[in-house]
Amino acid sequence: MRKKSGITRKKLPVVRTDRVAESLVDSADLSGYDLSRMRPVRFEFAPKSARLNMRLPEDLLTAVKDAAAESGVPYQRFIRQLLERALAEQK
Repeated sequence: MRKKSGITRKKLPVVRTDRVAESLVDSADLSGYDLSRMRPVRFEFAPKSARLNMRLPEDLLTAVKDAAAESGVPYQRFIRQLLERALAEQK
């Protein structure tokens, strides 16, 4: 448990199903939990209809895969997110 300004915060329980998550959100007072390690997640709803095939140096691909694993996402999604971010910054 972590103290923040004198308040003891509980760890979030591990939730394995949507039903358990819904039950937790419906019944629990989330203000008592330590949410400091939470991070935003972007859901992808659009279907992927186009393919891309590219050749990269092996060390670059390894670095991308390592960074993706650190972020907790598959490496192809990680690459897509980097491309989207780069295009958004251009605008």
